[in-house]
Amino acid sequence: MDRYGQFCPVAKATELLTERWTLLVLRELLAGSSQFNQLRRGVPRMSPTLLAKRLRMLEKAGIVVRRDGAYFLSEAGRELEPIVMALGRWGIRWVPQLGELDYDPHLLLWDMHRRVDVSRVPARRTVLEFAFSDAASAARWWIVLSRSGADLCDFDPGYGTAVVVTGSLRALVRVWRGDLAWSAAVRSGQLTLTGSESARRAFPHWFLLSDFAPVERPAPLVAAG
Repeated sequence: MDRYGQFCPVAKATELLTERWTLLVLRELLAGSSQFNQLRRGVPRMSPTLLAKRLRMLEKAGIVVRRDGAYFLSEAGRELEPIVMALGRWGIRWVPQLGELDYDPHLLLWDMHRRVDVSRVPARRTVLEFAFSDAASAARWWIVLSRSGADLCDFDPGYGTAVVVTGSLRALVRVWRGDLAWSAAVRSGQLTLTGSESARRAFPHWFLLSDFAPVERPAPLVAAG
């Protein structure tokens, strides 16, 4: 851990929390992940060794408690929630640009599968397929919906598919972040929904968008003259 050599509490908190990946591990714990493999799926580009190291560090600092093989936030950890959420709101307002490596289908579908509105999904098991034309790898995914929650699969679960979403990963990320409406993405041809008319109409209502989608964006600057 880098040391600033300052007694300032901002410096001490920064020493602990700004180690690479640490805030994203906290984000996953706040989102409800508790098992090691769940945490890995929320930070797919983080090595298992480094994840274990960060969890040990957070446990030693009293931010994480390990119980029955699972990880939970302590009182100190839960107190970080408004800070993490404030960072997300600030980021979507003031750091809107995304690079090529930021379009990660694994992270997007993992996020989507835990933001299902179970009050709106069909009573029967429903399978959704996603096929991305611009994903460098892992271009096909399936989400299995039920009233008890959702499962994310990187293989066809074999139950029959109700809706197939094809098109641009970039477009679906923009929809998820609240930068583009579902209807606009479909109307423009960036995303295509295939299935029965009733399923296609219902599909956008089966998911809640990202927690940060409702955040108001600043108006774009217009150069004088």
